[in-house]
Amino acid sequence: MNEQIQWMSTKEAAEYLGVTLRSLYRFIDEGAVPAYKFGRVIRLKQFDVEQFVEASRIQPGSLEHLYPEPKGSGAQRAGSD
Repeated sequence: MNEQIQWMSTKEAAEYLGVTLRSLYRFIDEGAVPAYKFGRVIRLKQFDVEQFVEASRIQPGSLEHLYPEPKGSGAQRAGSD
């Protein structure tokens, strides 16, 4: 274990994730992303941020509730031929 830790500022981490600082602080506060406070400065390990990205991967078939079949579309298609 001779690897050196790569630290990120909250601004760098938020930009890396493509989220606002407010969202990043929420992730930290909820325990989703580990963070460290050194005096008044908050830092995140790059490895932890990358792990958060991987843990946030969407499983195939889990978003069907976001694109439900339009009501009546099956009946309209069947009768239009």
